[in-house]
Amino acid sequence: MIVAIPLSFATSWMLDVLGLRITLILGAWLNMFGALVRFLGTGISTDPVARFPLVMFGQTLAAIAQPLVIFTPAKMAALWFPDNQRATANTIASMANPLGMLLASILSPWMTQTSGDIPNLLLAYAVPACIICFLATVGLRSSSPPTPPSASAESSGSEPFVQGIKLLLKNRAYLVLMLCFGSGIAAFTCFSTLLEQILCVQGYSNEFAGLCGALFIVFGIVGAGALGLIVDKTKKFIEATKINLSLSAVACIAFSVVSLMPQQKVAVAVVCSLFGFFGFSIYPVVMELAVECTYPVGEATSSGLIFVSGSSPSSTSCSCRLSANAWPTPLCPPVETQCSAGRCRCWCWGG
Repeated sequence: MIVAIPLSFATSWMLDVLGLRITLILGAWLNMFGALVRFLGTGISTDPVARFPLVMFGQTLAAIAQPLVIFTPAKMAALWFPDNQRATANTIASMANPLGMLLASILSPWMTQTSGDIPNLLLAYAVPACIICFLATVGLRSSSPPTPPSASAESSGSEPFVQGIKLLLKNRAYLVLMLCFGSGIAAFTCFSTLLEQILCVQGYSNEFAGLCGALFIVFGIVGAGALGLIVDKTKKFIEATKINLSLSAVACIAFSVVSLMPQQKVAVAVVCSLFGFFGFSIYPVVMELAVECTYPVGEATSSGLIFVSGSSPSSTSCSCRLSANAWPTPLCPPVETQCSAGRCRCWCWGG
């Protein structure tokens, strides 16, 4: 998250000026190199101090590649699809990222029973990265189709990048959207990152926390697919955004209540599912709405600025929370911070 924030502006510029093809190919190569460096970093030495910098360098390369890929759905939908298919196309492309996160969260515990299994896990992640890099390099021949699917696609990204930023900052409707959904992105990111720590306090196991995270993503993908089809047919972007943001807030409040109650697995799982269904599903719709209300500003610029508005507070919040766990001041004997045997053994804090 931290690396992606300063690179978001560069990514938006690349997409609007250099085009989809160059941006996606560069992202694929960086992701492949990052995955390979992480894998090779686990075998160069038995000393963790020597391996850590190389593994983190690979992780940084992958982090640089992230915005080059996840910023593309809105641009791709605008260039390659007619108006009545954009929301659906944006939804399918946007949900590929959380689907990959879901698969990784399932595979990682299954493949790593001990620390010695981590190199095999990193190799398993490097193989698809290499395949995708090959497919992107060979298969991507053009940033846009020979014939634009709509009039807006023909003039996509017509405003210069700097001028587009100025127009966005003067657009009151866009600023309201950025504030509302940027806060939503921050809440969703913190939720998925800190879910295990939140549930652990009330004695819920790691396995149950993982199940809740999976439900959050699965129902988000289902909701996004349904909402994308509805919005494509009705063009009710504003109404869909308002309704889903309101229901997401209700689900978030409900989670903050039920997560404080022990032995309420069904309620917690249901609330996590609803939070994902209403909250996660509006991501592609909001990105399309941002493009619609800022035309003729480039699609990557308008959607990228919203991503930055959510990533900045979420990275700060998560970093502070994890830093607090890293340097505690215990009042009781040192204990672990992991859920164990269905019970949570937590730090006691002192002022």
